[in-house]
Amino acid sequence: MPHFTTYDGTPLAYRTLGEGTGDPLICLPGGPMREAAYLGDLGGLAAHRALVLLDLRGTGASAEPADPATYRCDRQVEDVEALRAHLGLDRIDLLGHSAGGNLATLYAAAHPERVRSLVLVTSLARALGITTTDEEWDASVEIFAGEPWYAKARAELDAIDDDTPQARVLEITAPFAYGRWDEGARAHAARGAGETNGRAAAAFHGEGAYTPDETRRALAALTAPVLVLAGEYDAGPTPAHAAEQAARFPHAEQRTLPGASHFPWIDDPETFVREVTAFLDPEIRTLAVNGVRLAYRVYGSESAAPPVVLVHGRGENGAGWRGIAEALAEHHRVYVPDLRGHGLSDRTGGYGFADFRDELGGFLRALGLGGATVVAHSMGGGAAYLLAQREPDLIGRLVLEEPPAFVPLDPPRPVAARPDTPPPCDWEVVTTTDAELNTPDPAWRADAHRITSPALVLAGGPTSHVPQDRLAELAERIPHARLVTIPAGHTIHEADPAAFLSALREFGLG
Repeated sequence: MPHFTTYDGTPLAYRTLGEGTGDPLICLPGGPMREAAYLGDLGGLAAHRALVLLDLRGTGASAEPADPATYRCDRQVEDVEALRAHLGLDRIDLLGHSAGGNLATLYAAAHPERVRSLVLVTSLARALGITTTDEEWDASVEIFAGEPWYAKARAELDAIDDDTPQARVLEITAPFAYGRWDEGARAHAARGAGETNGRAAAAFHGEGAYTPDETRRALAALTAPVLVLAGEYDAGPTPAHAAEQAARFPHAEQRTLPGASHFPWIDDPETFVREVTAFLDPEIRTLAVNGVRLAYRVYGSESAAPPVVLVHGRGENGAGWRGIAEALAEHHRVYVPDLRGHGLSDRTGGYGFADFRDELGGFLRALGLGGATVVAHSMGGGAAYLLAQREPDLIGRLVLEEPPAFVPLDPPRPVAARPDTPPPCDWEVVTTTDAELNTPDPAWRADAHRITSPALVLAGGPTSHVPQDRLAELAERIPHARLVTIPAGHTIHEADPAAFLSALREFGLG
């Protein structure tokens, strides 16, 4: 395990996980003063971003300091700065969990110019003067009142006093710190006492550690974006306190993870990773459409015109359009959203074709993209086709790559079984759209004549699973459409991007 020497000569250790592109994400553990091993790979975040997990002084493989007073939170700020310098980073992406969020906040206040982004995960912001009252704790733990373990755990919780050892406090509060008190949560919690330096924990929040007014003033100089994550069931911080915390930063957003408590990467790793990855990725922008947060990418100069919007198919996401987007960006401003239930966008339910239609329309209106050329594949093509019927003035030109023809499937598709491995999208997308493809609304096909945009229908030829005669019929129904067959299968833009781009150029996209 690599080590470095901090400002007072104490050797500190850290571990690295993952091989993501770009600089690593430095992660500060909570506890307080629990070794960083409990963070694991943060629910799989290491698959997307390299992680540096610091063992705070006196924990894990880090040495105990000569002066125990340096366990206090504010005295560890320069440990983080020493780690930054050791790694040779000019600016850092920094994540702090729980008590570690206080350390991350103090670091941002002391070294705002060194922070590129800041993620605070279920961190009760003592550094900012925010605390949870006993009444708020009571209200939060009542969420679990229906659980079989609740009565015993609540009685033990109410019996905690100033003489209760810290290890016992952690044991008593553990069931309330997870969205589900299942086998995995129990195993994670059971390691807590053995991974925590009790003496250091007692000093971490000690008198003098925090000067909230000074910290808030210093944070005015922080230009970095901040993400404050709360668990829906967490008492410290509650979602309301997390929102209060976010308001203390110049550029912060707050997100609440449904069904999660204090360890959200244990409760719902998929959502946790999606939230953090979307925030940290410099290419990703986000936008709320009809209450759903959509992630999207933008390519090309702001002055390039007219805009082009690329819409992915089922089980895909906007990243699959990268090559096409980069080619079009030479002459266009290109927008590439992840539809709901896909990629880095919210999983919300409501996955019918009409839902995707309305979402695409909301996306265009929110970004002022009326009149844009919309290039859409498969399921996304179905959404764009329906939008062009309902709001014909919203789309300038329309390219439909292997869209559904909305003719009842014969034989119908059976209900798809959820795979054992994580699916590429919210599985409800598959079951909902399959049901609608089996028995589509007859108006979806009959109203093709309402489309006034010039349209190009791209067919993938005999290796595609989409009946090619249905696509030819669809092109005939759209008043200003023509059909072009590129024998590359269902995903033409990936299988033969050169032919795909050539067809777009002939359609008028330079």
